[in-house]
Amino acid sequence: MTHRISVFKRYLKSLINDELCCVKLKKMKLVTKKITKKELAEMAGKMFGNLVKAVVDIEKKVIAVDMPMHADGEKLLLGKGSRQEALWGINLHPNETGKGWIEFDSMINIRPHFDNLTRGINDSKTREKIIKIVSDLVG
Repeated sequence: MTHRISVFKRYLKSLINDELCCVKLKKMKLVTKKITKKELAEMAGKMFGNLVKAVVDIEKKVIAVDMPMHADGEKLLLGKGSRQEALWGINLHPNETGKGWIEFDSMINIRPHFDNLTRGINDSKTREKIIKIVSDLVG
């Protein structure tokens, strides 16, 4: 049991290692010009299999994609001058069709001060903006 605990502690330390974090951040892609669903499918295959985590900036109309956690994409966009209020986490399912390929679900969406108390996106206008941005940048 003691061995398991020490292995787990080493694992936790590696997660907060700046060098490891930087490697993960370099994998992310900031989408400012159109990419294909095929590119997203390749990203999905390397990490989660059937989905790509993404963070959309509804003011700058850009998307950060391909990160282990939405918070990583949020950090990237905040570092590029995005405002917290404009960032929303989604999951993209590139092999799906229709409305189901965009999933509005992320821990970063929980914002009591913006009346968003769930991991989803309660405001229909915000969801529509996200759908438009994703449609403009992915195809």
